[in-house]
Amino acid sequence: MPSTHSTRRRFLTTVAALGLATGSGCAGVAPSFGDGSGDDSNGGGTTLSLDLHRFDGSLAARHVVALSETRPSWDETAFEAALNGSDYTLRGRLPFPGSSEDRPQYVRRNGTYYRLDSVVVGQETVTHPVLRLYTVGRLTELDDPPEHVSKESLPEMDARAVEVAQMAARARGNVGGVPWGLVERGGTVYRSDDAEAQSELLGPDAPSHVSYRDRLYRIEVTRETFHETVRRPDVDPVAETDTELESVLRGRLVDATLDPDALSPDERRILETAESSRGYEATHPFPEPLVSLLKRLGHYAYVDGNVAKDAGVDPDGGRHLLRYGGGYAEYSLRLDGGGDN
Repeated sequence: MPSTHSTRRRFLTTVAALGLATGSGCAGVAPSFGDGSGDDSNGGGTTLSLDLHRFDGSLAARHVVALSETRPSWDETAFEAALNGSDYTLRGRLPFPGSSEDRPQYVRRNGTYYRLDSVVVGQETVTHPVLRLYTVGRLTELDDPPEHVSKESLPEMDARAVEVAQMAARARGNVGGVPWGLVERGGTVYRSDDAEAQSELLGPDAPSHVSYRDRLYRIEVTRETFHETVRRPDVDPVAETDTELESVLRGRLVDATLDPDALSPDERRILETAESSRGYEATHPFPEPLVSLLKRLGHYAYVDGNVAKDAGVDPDGGRHLLRYGGGYAEYSLRLDGGGDN
């Protein structure tokens, strides 16, 4: 969830079994808004795109979790330890992986809402096995494939490790994306001692090859050094009622609040256009209704000074949360083009 308090956006993913630490519209300016002329002294030729997406429900519905239904399993243990004041730490992984600075999570226990967080308390140097896969070829095209095991025949943790490592194998040497939140060091890292002990791919009798779907991969396992952060789970009571929690979330996450009745017809039309599949666009110097709307939203960097330089530095990556009337909307701002002045 967008927040003015965050300094970067990041996507945190976890694999519990392994113990591992997941188009703006480009057209559509209403004809009555602006003439598209440029001003080279202050961002002339720069195009601002505004996209808006409303969502139903409360903020609490997005941020309150039931630990009994989440993965990984250790977050329930971490919560109980923090609540009871026990000496409990986790190395190399987050106590509550789903909770982050820009997307905080909360849990309700005995009528009280708690914020899920963690505190860094140290660092340790450890070794972990790293599983990497290297493509041999398609099984249907190999005349004499070496002896191998299938991904489906492996324990769940090994099967997941193969699934992650093959993503890196297929991308190696090719142009394409890799889910680096899952893939580490070009493969899969077994961080959990239990996962390592139960694995069928790490021991001296481990197979040399594994098949995944229609492809055969050679297995390589190395033990490597990691410098891992040690964290202590932290839970803080923040609210006793749903109304109080919603207020907490608005204070933490909402970047701007607008009353539709206080907007001019042109300002409302800009938001309606931004909500369409086309999105809204305007070229600098921006039309007055857009300037007024940007001020209401608190985005003065898009209005005053050097728009091309100043507004292009957005700590929230251009995404923001708006309270609009009785509901909420996510909106994004993006600058394209413009001069260097």
